[in-house]
Amino acid sequence: MAFALAGIRFPTARTARPSSRSGLEGKRRTGASFSLLSRKKRFAGIILTGSSCDTDPTSTTVAASDGVLVPGAESDDLSSSTDMISDTEAASSNLQVSRETTGLMMEESEAGQTSISSEFIGEESMDEDVKDAVSSQAIKRIVDVQEKPRFVPPPGTGQRIYEIDPSLNGYRGHLDYRYDQYKKMRETIDQYEGGLDAFSRGYEKFGFQRSANGITYREWAPGAKWATLIGDFNNWNPNADVMTRKEYGVWEVFLPNNADGSPPIPHGSRVKIRMDTPSGIKDSIPAWIKFSVQAPGEIPYNGIYYDPPEEDKYVFQHAQPKAPKSLRIYESHVGMSSPEPKINTYASFRDDVLPRIQRLGYNAVQIMAIQEHSYYGSFGYHVTNFFAPSSRFGTPDELKSLIDRAHELGLLVLMDIVHSHASNNVLDGLNQFDGTDSHYFHSGSRGHHWMWDSRLFNYGSWEVVRFLLSNARWWLEEYKFDGFRFDGVTSMMYTHHGLAVGFTGSYNEYFGYATDMDAMVYLMLVNDMIHGLYPEAVAIGEDVSGMPTFCIPVQDGGVGFDYRLHMAIPDKWIEIMKLKDEDWKMGDIVHTLTNRRWLEKCVAYAESHDQALVGDKTIAFWLMDKDMYDFMALDLPSTPRIDRGIALHKMIRLITMGLGGEGYLNFMGNEFGHPEWIDFPRGDQRLPNGKVISGNNYSYDKCRRRFDLGDAEYLRYRGMQEFDQAMQHLEEEYGFMTSDHQYISRKDERDKIIVFERGDMVFVFNFHWTNSYFDYRVGCLKPGKYKVVLDSDDKLFGGFNRIDHTAEYFSTDGLYDNRPFSFSVYAPSRTAVVYALSED
Repeated sequence: MAFALAGIRFPTARTARPSSRSGLEGKRRTGASFSLLSRKKRFAGIILTGSSCDTDPTSTTVAASDGVLVPGAESDDLSSSTDMISDTEAASSNLQVSRETTGLMMEESEAGQTSISSEFIGEESMDEDVKDAVSSQAIKRIVDVQEKPRFVPPPGTGQRIYEIDPSLNGYRGHLDYRYDQYKKMRETIDQYEGGLDAFSRGYEKFGFQRSANGITYREWAPGAKWATLIGDFNNWNPNADVMTRKEYGVWEVFLPNNADGSPPIPHGSRVKIRMDTPSGIKDSIPAWIKFSVQAPGEIPYNGIYYDPPEEDKYVFQHAQPKAPKSLRIYESHVGMSSPEPKINTYASFRDDVLPRIQRLGYNAVQIMAIQEHSYYGSFGYHVTNFFAPSSRFGTPDELKSLIDRAHELGLLVLMDIVHSHASNNVLDGLNQFDGTDSHYFHSGSRGHHWMWDSRLFNYGSWEVVRFLLSNARWWLEEYKFDGFRFDGVTSMMYTHHGLAVGFTGSYNEYFGYATDMDAMVYLMLVNDMIHGLYPEAVAIGEDVSGMPTFCIPVQDGGVGFDYRLHMAIPDKWIEIMKLKDEDWKMGDIVHTLTNRRWLEKCVAYAESHDQALVGDKTIAFWLMDKDMYDFMALDLPSTPRIDRGIALHKMIRLITMGLGGEGYLNFMGNEFGHPEWIDFPRGDQRLPNGKVISGNNYSYDKCRRRFDLGDAEYLRYRGMQEFDQAMQHLEEEYGFMTSDHQYISRKDERDKIIVFERGDMVFVFNFHWTNSYFDYRVGCLKPGKYKVVLDSDDKLFGGFNRIDHTAEYFSTDGLYDNRPFSFSVYAPSRTAVVYALSED
C-alpha cells in the first residue's frame, strides 16, 4: 500500500535486509600553553535567518530507490509519573532541577530491551523470516554488539588532574567546585531518575511510544496552555486528540489501536503538535521526532511518524569495529559526495564513497549534516530536528544500511553532532517551541549567538540535559554510530563563546567567571554516558581555546573527551602560505604542530571543511591558484607554481600527520587537492541595510566532490591522491602517530630542514626551494640498517624520482644532533622522505 499525503505518495518502506558482501580489498610535554586563533564556520558569507525554505525548492525531492520512504517517490511494489523531587536543595545550585518532569522517571519498555544473551539465542529460537534474512554469522555479530557492558562507573575523586599538571593546583577552587557540581548532578540523577543509564533514554518516554494497545505521545512544553496532536491520521482535526497536561509541563495523549488492531497513526503519516502558547496558536514538529521531510514546493518541514513494520526495518549484520589505536578520519558530507551537481544519497555514499575511503587507507569516516537542518547551506550546523537524520539524503533505514556497510569495511562511523547551539527557525525547530523564549534555551541575549544567528541551550535546565544526553545516546543506540565529533565546544564552555577572544594559554582564561559551569558539567555527563555505556565509542571535541583537562577522563577530574581537534594547525598553514618560501620558519612550524598538552590526545589536520568553504581557500588553491585550471594535465607542460604546489601539498600533509597529534583528519577531496571551494546553492539575499549579497542561481556546481579528478590517470591530481593513500597505509603499518617515542633532532633555518623521529622511523623534510643536499647527516636513536618507506618525490606521486629506493642506509656510532647514532641521506629540495629500520 502507499499513503497519499497532499499529493505525495509515501510507499511503505520495504528496506531489504542486505545480502552478505565480502570486504574490499618523544618528548614529555607538561602544561604546554596554547596560542590558538578563534576560527569558526563561515556560511558562504550569508546571514542565516529563521526561514525554513531550502535553497532550491526543487532539491527537496530525493530520488527513491526500492522501498525508500521519501517525498516524491512512486512505487507499485506493495509488498506515568513516579516519585517527585521533594527536596530541591539536593540539586546543584546552578541546575534548574525545577518542576520540569524531574519526577518523570524512565520506565523500562519493551522497546528498550535490546540486550540479547548468547547463552540462549540460536537459530532454533528465531522466527523463520529472520533465519532466512540473517546468516548465523551475522546473528553472532549482532549479539557481540549488543553484549557491550552497560555500566556508568560512579564518580571518582577528580584529583588526578593535579598530578598530571601541577600548575592546576593554583586553580583548585574552580576545578574542585566544577567536580563537586558534576558529582551533585550524578547523585541527583541517581536519586530521582534511576541513574544515568535510565536518564539518557528519554526517547523511550517522550515523543511517540508504541505499545501493544496503541501509541502514547508525550511532549515537554511548560509554556503551553493547551495542546493537541494533529496530522493525517485524524484529518488535522484539532479537537480529535486533545492532550492532557501532566506534572512539570508534560503534555500527554494516548491513541488506542484501530478496531482491526492496526496502529492509530500509520507509518509515514505527517504529524504536528498544535499549542496555545504565550505567542499565540502555533503548530510545531514534535521535539523528539525521528524523521521529518520537506515536501516539494513547500516551505515548512513536516514531522513524519516513522515506524515501519518489523519485516521492513533494517537489521544490522556487522559488528562495530573496535576503536583503532591510530585514528585516521575521512571527514565527509553525504549530500555533496557525488561528482555530479546534485544532492547525493545515503545509498550512493554507501556504495560509491565508503569503498573509496577504505581503499585510501582511512579507518574512520566522520559524517557531517546528519541531524535534520532546514537550511542546506548551514552545512548541517543549524539543526532543527535533533533526533531525525536528514531526509535530503534518504530514509533512516538507508542511513543504517550505510553505517552497517562501513562496519563491514572495518570503518568507524563518527557523527558530527551539534549540541552547542540550535537553529533559530521557529517553524521547524526548537526555537520558541512552547511559545516562550526560554524553553530549551537561555532567554534574552544570553540565548542568542550573534555570529552564528542561532539559539544557545540552557545547560542548567534538567529537561535540556535529558534531551541532549538522550540525543547522543539515540544515535549510538539506534544507528550504531561509533562516536562523535562534538561541534563548537568552545562556544559551550565560555559565556563569551570564544568570540573576539585571543587565547594566550594563561590559565586565568580557562578558570574564571567566563566559564559556563553548567555546560562543563553537561560535557562531563555526556562523556561519562558515552564511555560508560559504549566503551568502544570515540568522543572528539572541537575546542579552539586549549582548555586544560579537556581530554582527561572525567573520573580523574577532566572533561572526558578522547581527542581535541588541533585547530591551531590549519590556521598556521594559512599564515605560512601567505609568506615567501624564504620566510617559512622551521621552528615555528614545529612549535605549532607539537604545542599540545601532555596526556591529552589531539586530532591533527592541515585543512578541514572550514578551509574549503567559499571565501576561503584550500591548501591546494593557496599553493597553485588558477594554474590548477590549465596545467594539471600530464600531457601538457607544468609550471613552477604547479610543481611547487604539488610538492608542498604532500609535505604539509605528511608533517602534519607525523608531528601534529595522535589522530589525523582530512576533508573529502582534499587528499588530491580538490580545485574548487564549497558553495552551497543559494539565491540573492537582501540585507536589512539594503545591501544585496549575490547568490549562485541555486547552483550545485560547487557543492560536490570531483572524485573523477583524483582518479584520472592523465591528471596531476592522481599523484597527490596516491601519496595520501601511501601516507595512510604507512601509518597503518607502523602506527607512528601513537608511538611513545617522538624526538625532534633538527630545525635548521638556514637549510630549511626538519628531522624528527617517531617510533623507529626517521622523517626528513627539506623545505628549501632550490637546495638539495648530498650526504646530509641525520641523527637517529637506534643503530642498524634503514630503508626508504615513503618518498614524496616518487614519480607515482607526481615527483621527480630523485631518491633511490633500493639504497640502504647504515647507521654509525657517535653523538650527532644529540642522538647516539646517525646516517647520511640525499635530501632533494621540497621533498619529504621517511626512513624505517630494516629487519633484514
